Amino acid sequence: MTPILTAEDLRFSFPGEVAALRGLSLAVPEGRSLAILGPNGAGKSTLLLHLNGTLRPGSGRITMAGQPADYSRKGLVRWRERVALVLQDADDQLFAATVFEDVSFGPLNLGLGEPEARARVEEALAALGIADLRDRATHMLSGGQKKRVAIAGALAMRPEVLLLDEPTAGLDAEGAAQLVTTLKTLAADGVTLVFSTHDVELAWILADDVVLFRDGQAMAQGEATAILTDRAMLARVGLHPPILADLALHARDSGLIAPAEALPRSREGLKQAMAGWQRKPGTPGGA
Repeated sequence: MTPILTAEDLRFSFPGEVAALRGLSLAVPEGRSLAILGPNGAGKSTLLLHLNGTLRPGSGRITMAGQPADYSRKGLVRWRERVALVLQDADDQLFAATVFEDVSFGPLNLGLGEPEARARVEEALAALGIADLRDRATHMLSGGQKKRVAIAGALAMRPEVLLLDEPTAGLDAEGAAQLVTTLKTLAADGVTLVFSTHDVELAWILADDVVLFRDGQAMAQGEATAILTDRAMLARVGLHPPILADLALHARDSGLIAPAEALPRSREGLKQAMAGWQRKPGTPGGA
């Protein structure tokens, strides 16, 4: 898999010599969904701010498509056309009076003409299913709506990579499910997704690949099914396997799922697998 972004031996400290990244290296595969998974304070958000050029490493480097990051003003503008960031708290990202004006900001800031900028905004609003909110005041939106508007603003830049910091934070179950569906659609359309989270359940249903974080270092990186079913590896960063993965592993150990069969990655997938299981005699519906 060809990486579109790489971090090589990144080191970064906040004022007061508070180390946030400690020789961190990872690769972001193009066209896939990567979860940066670890406990709070592990350095996940700091890494995302490096991947879009907001922070510059004390040492080490970021490359995009094999080219070192260019931190000049012109270089950062080009970088952020290709790599967009959605912050954890959408209120930190929304500032215009209406949804349409807010989503328009990025394209207009690129110097696009009004017709092209409008077309991009309409496209992004439609992709997020919020075209009906175009004239709504941003301060009147729900948390889930604000999150979608923030993502629409990023998509209007037509980035190759979309970075999301704790994308479901603050959302209720319905809002989180709707957002996951939207992100899956974006991934299917070829957008590379990178999202930070401490939620192993979200990583299981959304990620193709996972990086485990602890103390500003990447402890392991690999395919999601391999990383998220490795109990010992997850324990090293204070995490447990996702519930769905644990149930699927138990079913495999019990002979209900064939060793070579892919583990279900959603509730619906697990239900479909269960539909083919034989009921034991004496149970309701059994022989």
